[in-house]
Amino acid sequence: MLQNNPELKSKIDQLWNKFWSGGISNPLTAIEQITYLLFMKRLDELDLKRQADAEWTEEAYTSKFEGQWIPPEYRNQEKPEQYAIAKSTLRWSEFKRMQAEEMLQHVQGKVFPFLKDLNGGESNFTHHMKNAVFIIPKPALLVEAVKTIDEIFAVMEKDSEENGQAFQDIQGDVYEMLLSEIATAGKNGQFRTPRHIIKLLADLVQPQLGHKIADPACGSGGFLLGAYQYIVTQLAIKEGANKLTPDEDGFVRTSVAAALSEKAQAILSASLWGYDIDSTMVRLGLMNLMMHGIDEPNIDYKDTLSKSYTQEAEYDIIMANPPFTGSIDKGDINENLQLSTTKSELLFVENIYRLLKKGGTAGVIVPQGVLFGGGKAFKDLRKILVEHCDLKAVITLPSGVFKPYAGVSTAILLFTKVWGPKDKVTQSATENVWFYEMAADGYSLDDKRSKQEGCGDLQDIIIKYHARDAAEDTDRTAKYFIVPRSEIEAGGYDLSLSRYKEDVFEEVHYDAPSVILDRLIQAEVGDVDEADLANVNSGIVRELLALKGNIG
Repeated sequence: MLQNNPELKSKIDQLWNKFWSGGISNPLTAIEQITYLLFMKRLDELDLKRQADAEWTEEAYTSKFEGQWIPPEYRNQEKPEQYAIAKSTLRWSEFKRMQAEEMLQHVQGKVFPFLKDLNGGESNFTHHMKNAVFIIPKPALLVEAVKTIDEIFAVMEKDSEENGQAFQDIQGDVYEMLLSEIATAGKNGQFRTPRHIIKLLADLVQPQLGHKIADPACGSGGFLLGAYQYIVTQLAIKEGANKLTPDEDGFVRTSVAAALSEKAQAILSASLWGYDIDSTMVRLGLMNLMMHGIDEPNIDYKDTLSKSYTQEAEYDIIMANPPFTGSIDKGDINENLQLSTTKSELLFVENIYRLLKKGGTAGVIVPQGVLFGGGKAFKDLRKILVEHCDLKAVITLPSGVFKPYAGVSTAILLFTKVWGPKDKVTQSATENVWFYEMAADGYSLDDKRSKQEGCGDLQDIIIKYHARDAAEDTDRTAKYFIVPRSEIEAGGYDLSLSRYKEDVFEEVHYDAPSVILDRLIQAEVGDVDEADLANVNSGIVRELLALKGNIG
């Protein structure tokens, strides 16, 4: 991981600093431009590798850089071939040798348009790249960026050879670090979910190959990637992979789908669906998944709370950390959402319930106010979760988990859909709710979020959740316990852990006040006989003696 490779981290910091000093100071803009360059580099390397593999195995492979490319704007011309560009000149390994001015013009005018057209006019990637722009303004910045990215890839190759970690996983780590630089919440209340929290959710909901998986507010695609990595890892373990080791948070993960057959890879690629209302985040999400080996991610620009989004009962698994933006436009809220509210955190949870198939499971991060809010919409949502769903668990997180983006206290809700919105509920679906109070996640809870020794409660939560037992988990003074549905109903569907947790008060013995005063006097004057204390020239001692006399 990058935390253990200071050389790689240093190179990435250098890249950020060059963009900052080169006039691109907005982190979101910078990461977009860096991503395009990483793509150009990786596209060239992968193509050369596949060419070499094809020669070795004698399998047919057509290079992406073979032949001519005609820019889309010239394809309907009378003689489009006169505008053709040799694809070989669009390789990273070719244009990086150019002089600064020539390189900038070549990348802006030819390489980047080729990248946008890469998967053909009908692909999802090309569709969302349509409005993308290459805005690196200075030839010198492009030259420096290209040089630094070459150095980053060299360090990744070295790290892969020395430590045995798959190159694709290291590349994913690099991209995750770039994403982590988006250190402020966006205009839609978006902020990056820590990767270890995503891995925690994946281990809790356990997505499987063949499940249709979604995130209705996907941002940079972290939860979709988390589901993908979990499934690939489980399949690799089943195939006998024995070189996988736990990361610093205790999770075993790989992005490398070598254990997957072509059919399994196709099933998995078609299983992941993400939506977001920010076009920049959609592009970042697409590239994030493509960087991790998913060639054609299904990430689209859609407002999943709006009237135009009509899907229902569609997904087996939903993992999400929807934005907490306060209120949204009442006029555009989907009529199928029944809660009488404009609060996004409530509407997203109801929408996730609506999008699940019967038997489908969700893991959702919500602000803790959702657990105990007194308004009618809050109570109605909690009633849906308890009656229409099997609400399996409420896991409260410490307030520092999302720093530096936000200090809000959050919780994870885990629930399985049993009854549909229009079904007549004959019996509440929930029998018991398992509560866990996470005290630590393996990182400091300040703005720095420095790695601490161990992994906090992460692995304990996974073990205890999958072993939960209504007959055993009854100690409400512990950090985890089970509460029966009847008690939750009687409490007005309050799901706050503090309502049900019992505090233990230890009796503390204090010395008598006179004994404490004697200690203070001795600390002030040292070892002096009590008879001589009256002669000590100290105002503090006289006051302490007076207090002692009053007590006596």
